[in-house]
Amino acid sequence: MYLRRILSLTAACAAMAAGQSLNCDLSAYKPQAGLQAQLRGNTLEVTWDGERHEQLRAAFTIVNGQPVVQNLAARKNGGAWIALGANLTPEFEITSGVRRLSQQQINPLQDLKIELTPEVIEREKWNAFWDAPLMVPGRPGTNIGLPRRPEEIRKVWAKVQASGCAVKTDGARIEIVFSGWEAGIFAGTLQYTVYRGSNLLRQEAVAKTNEPSVAYKYVSGLKGFSPAGATLVWRDTARGWQHYGFGGSVNRDPVGLRARNRLAILESNGGSLAFLPPSHKFFFSREIETNLGYVYYRKDSETSIALGALQPDRETGYKPSGISDAEWTKSSNESRGELNNFALYNAPPGTLQRMAVYFYLSPEDGRSTQQNVMAYTHDDVYKPLPGYQVMVSHFHFHLNEHLTDEGSMDVEPSWLPVFRSLGINLAILADFHSDSHPQDTGAIRLNEQKVYFEGCRRFSDRDLLLIPGEEPDANFGGHYMFLFPKPLYYTHVKLPAKGPEGQPFTENLPRFGTVYHTSDAANELDLLKKENGLVWQTHPRTKGSTGYPDVSKDKSFFLSDRFLGGSFQSLPVDLSEPRLCEKRCLGLLDDMNNWAGPKFMLAEGDTYMKFPDDETYPQLVVNYVKLDRVPKFDEGWTPVVKALRAGDYFVTSGEVLLHNSKVEGTGAKRTYNAEVEWTFPPEFAELVWSDGKTVDRQIIRLNELAPFTTHKFQIPFDATGKKWVRFAVWDSAGNGAFTQPSPL
Repeated sequence: MYLRRILSLTAACAAMAAGQSLNCDLSAYKPQAGLQAQLRGNTLEVTWDGERHEQLRAAFTIVNGQPVVQNLAARKNGGAWIALGANLTPEFEITSGVRRLSQQQINPLQDLKIELTPEVIEREKWNAFWDAPLMVPGRPGTNIGLPRRPEEIRKVWAKVQASGCAVKTDGARIEIVFSGWEAGIFAGTLQYTVYRGSNLLRQEAVAKTNEPSVAYKYVSGLKGFSPAGATLVWRDTARGWQHYGFGGSVNRDPVGLRARNRLAILESNGGSLAFLPPSHKFFFSREIETNLGYVYYRKDSETSIALGALQPDRETGYKPSGISDAEWTKSSNESRGELNNFALYNAPPGTLQRMAVYFYLSPEDGRSTQQNVMAYTHDDVYKPLPGYQVMVSHFHFHLNEHLTDEGSMDVEPSWLPVFRSLGINLAILADFHSDSHPQDTGAIRLNEQKVYFEGCRRFSDRDLLLIPGEEPDANFGGHYMFLFPKPLYYTHVKLPAKGPEGQPFTENLPRFGTVYHTSDAANELDLLKKENGLVWQTHPRTKGSTGYPDVSKDKSFFLSDRFLGGSFQSLPVDLSEPRLCEKRCLGLLDDMNNWAGPKFMLAEGDTYMKFPDDETYPQLVVNYVKLDRVPKFDEGWTPVVKALRAGDYFVTSGEVLLHNSKVEGTGAKRTYNAEVEWTFPPEFAELVWSDGKTVDRQIIRLNELAPFTTHKFQIPFDATGKKWVRFAVWDSAGNGAFTQPSPL
């Protein structure tokens, strides 16, 4: 008995000693009201003010080299502290595979006679969409270098061996950094960030790998929460409230919750702790928005649970639709085909990847906390903005086929309530891609177009206009979108095909009126000019548009004012970049305006079926078009086409909104004025310009500004030698908004 007591005392002293020598560098810390950090013995305690004047607290220590969140707590102004968690250990699981160039990218490169050199493959593989690095062995013919091998996939839980921490004040935030984080091929630091005026605590690994061709995903959370008296609450995909009291068995793996809005909440001691991933940057591009379950719990024992955010290992196809066997089979095959597309994140060698999860501390109950967290995404709705209409583009819903299969126009497609609930006013669809008969030049296609037009007309309403667009891949190269200001009957074939002999460019047919037939780039451009249409490159520099529009920059159709530019989609996702689609999309926007401005980027979805239980908001970027009202279908949508051609719109993920942004002044002395609102703590604004050759920018740090703020920018700049200018604002979660370039 005496020996056991001695051994127990020795172990206790050793544990205390391991936690006593906390070495934190506070040289970059500056105390300020509502944002404090101080060492208390072996603990670093950080306190900050929340959104509604709550006081929030997070305390950190190191035990045997392992950083520990010693406690999380919240209180209302002047009230008692409510414990939300104690002795919590951060956890990260990294799963990596090999990034491969897709065959869909290879095809246009081969058509352009571009040799697949190692340099070309290295450049283009990072824009792969059709890649599923975790799917072994892979579908033959989809990617270079198949089959995949099981040993390519590495799954490892991170370890930390920290000797101390560094505390830094960065504007209205405090960052706490622990060195010694590593997870297999990745190595870096563990970082926590708190923001004055926000209840958010951001936990992230900031790490890099030097290996080539790495694609990866991550799981991140905290473990060690006590289940005693705690309840996990969330809304299911039908928005019904669910709860779990941890009375079940111990879990081996994280239990992914298909929670609405990517959000779950732990209620305990009268307070609550929400956990969630970043609202957009966390999601890599897919064909569908099926809710795969992005938050998790794991019961490790009767006294310990873990909570966090995760990306699952695979896609789950959407629910097939169709009345006839043929339509059901086609839809089923297409939904299962999505298993070939689960691309993960890019990790180019040497790039610092930021793998984040958010915790939201609150002294209130779960339902109040849910409402407060959802304010960051306006309840997953694109907030109405006076003088603007919310527009989305590029959706393959196969409307003609489904209506024909139903045998009635009077049905409600599953995607229609999705658009309505998101607050969308204008939607450009894209039938005749993998559906119907896009290459037919006669009655088959024309009758299908008639159903398509009538379906869009039938489902349009006072606050939602469905616009029948099309994504050809005929004679301009790559894939592109046609938009006309009214329903228009036309056919197109790709060279060298010419269609039926003697078929004229235009003809007048009963039931259809004027019908156009195009068979080369020249008469496709003629069609656009005659009917005041617009065209833009869909998914430029990737997928079936790899190499485009770069190779078209000197072509007459690209130089025409009918060629709007390219489309914007968060593809690929590289968590080292502070902006969405930083290189492929925004880089192209700047390039196009140097080639032949003004050219613009239009946000697109490029997805297939949607259902109300999907998680569509985080995987969609939209356009706010400057229009006073939604046009009625029978009026046509000329105002929409004109606004797009004039660049009178901005692109946003939804959390950042731009009001009345414009250049003022004449001559060399100009001012860029913009009124901007945001929800997440902001990161930076930027004014980007070019002299027609070199792109430059002015970065304005916004780390001093609070979340849920509206700010007026007045940015003076010298216009001498500048050809164009554009403006953007990005927040700390990677969300943002940008204007189209303005000529100077």
